[in-house]
Amino acid sequence: MTTSTATTPFVDWKLARSTSRRLTPPGPVVSTADAAAAVAELRAAAARAHGPVAETARLDTPSDLPPAMVVDRPTWSEVNLTSFAGLMDPVVAKLVDRPGRPMARPMRVVGGTISGVEVGTLLAFMATKVLGQYDIAPAGSIEDARLLLVAPNIVDAERSMGVDPTDFRLWVCLHEETHRVQFTANPWLREYMIGRSRTLLDELAPDLDTLRERLGTIARGLPDAFKEGGTGLITLFTTPEQRERLESLTAIMSLLEGHADVVMDEVGPRIVPSVAQIRARFEQRRDGLGPVDIVLRRMLGLEAKMRQYREGAAFVRGVVDRVGIDDFNAIWTSPETLPSAAEIADPSRWITRVHG
Repeated sequence: MTTSTATTPFVDWKLARSTSRRLTPPGPVVSTADAAAAVAELRAAAARAHGPVAETARLDTPSDLPPAMVVDRPTWSEVNLTSFAGLMDPVVAKLVDRPGRPMARPMRVVGGTISGVEVGTLLAFMATKVLGQYDIAPAGSIEDARLLLVAPNIVDAERSMGVDPTDFRLWVCLHEETHRVQFTANPWLREYMIGRSRTLLDELAPDLDTLRERLGTIARGLPDAFKEGGTGLITLFTTPEQRERLESLTAIMSLLEGHADVVMDEVGPRIVPSVAQIRARFEQRRDGLGPVDIVLRRMLGLEAKMRQYREGAAFVRGVVDRVGIDDFNAIWTSPETLPSAAEIADPSRWITRVHG
């Protein structure tokens, strides 16, 4: 994997890849014929979902978008390793190659090994959970951005919930296609999100002078990371100012996820016959997590993220109910019209600021 610096990257991406492959469990048992049929149906579902989603969102997208990529778990991990490297390597290079104070090679090797295992382990966990994703390809160009559908996880979910496979596959595509519509209808949004993410990562990366202080903070705050309703390990690594900037970025992510949920719920009843059953069983499945799953989600802050996504959907509905979809779409005009964390919690504040 290429990186943006000539020196050895601080994260051992080769080790991350092998760790992810070793720890990722296989998907459900599917015959060759059924696997081929699932892939074909998912591609067709994504194509079918795009038009209704774009029309409901009232956003114009290019007519030559590439077809969705239907992938297995290892391929999903590989795509995300490339994306992680594209975001992290330029940031970490500043830390390990500081002029006059470069990080010693032994420390770089040890750090690369630890980071490689951590990233690989995280991807192994997420590779079994993600149903779909719009990868904005931070390591490449906008032409490299693709819609991914993780076939084994979709099949596993539809089987465990006992829902109609055809309906469920289309329902999943409604959500993921909305993300593709958001970014392809507003090309500036991709570069903005990549830039904001890199800036935040740059701020979050501790240098050797502050690392000892951060480790003390982590040790004192670790028990709270596991509590119900906690925000995860990320809060242990951040200062109040950094958390404020993180909340700002999370507000945008909440908007994107909430908007996708609202569009999906608007389109679903029109083209997915069993959508009510799917939604109910999907929520039940989310609530029925095992203890290990719950601990991991708390550590990673995924529980807090789900709350923020629900708040994002409430924000979108609150704005649309008051000003309509066309005035809501002013949100995609520029970075200045995106909502703040406070506005996500109170849609009227965004309406007043943007529409007066």
